[in-house]
Amino acid sequence: MRKIFFRLGALCCVAALFTGCATRPAPYDYTAFRESRPRSILVLPPLNNSPEVAATYGVYSQASFPLAESGYYVFPVTLVDETFKQNGLTTAGDIHAVPPAKLREIFGADAALYITITKYGAVYTVLNSEVVVSAKARLVDLKSGKLLWEGSASASSEEGKNNNAGGIIGALVTAVVKQVINNVTDSSYPVAGTTTARLLFARPNGMLYGPRSPKYQSEQAPQQ
Repeated sequence: MRKIFFRLGALCCVAALFTGCATRPAPYDYTAFRESRPRSILVLPPLNNSPEVAATYGVYSQASFPLAESGYYVFPVTLVDETFKQNGLTTAGDIHAVPPAKLREIFGADAALYITITKYGAVYTVLNSEVVVSAKARLVDLKSGKLLWEGSASASSEEGKNNNAGGIIGALVTAVVKQVINNVTDSSYPVAGTTTARLLFARPNGMLYGPRSPKYQSEQAPQQ
């Protein structure tokens, strides 16, 4: 019996260990980020891996705000977009392939942000529909080409909503209404704003505060 209880106790400890690892991710290694100390960020047009053609600019147009609020100078989107067009680069894939040294030569930025959109748009089921926007990003030092930080975020239009109210009939009516709204409006745009905020605001395991923030270097990383 003692052996059985001992084994059960050991299994419980292992289970608790893995559960703790799943709920508490390891702190991000900011060594390269702190050594680089970027002051200005060049946000590149996002790569769009979703079927929605509006995804790139839906995310791109909202990426500057959280970075600027976190203390960085962000190159204006319209200026960056026009500069690439004048140099014959019109697709995000071609722009992402430009060497870091060349981007620094053209813009003089300290770092570049590479965003990839993995989901953008409505997802339909029989009784419901939701708008989901997911993206991941990499911050790269344009002097050395080193990766400074990478992360991902997602948001849904159904967060915090109770979809069980009204029974099956109510759910069907709601689903039809949502589908009509999604078809006639850009319902993904505000959700994309939530995603970019979660992705790019200074936060635990996320971006560090920039030099224009009063919290710059006042702490090792954003605290919970």
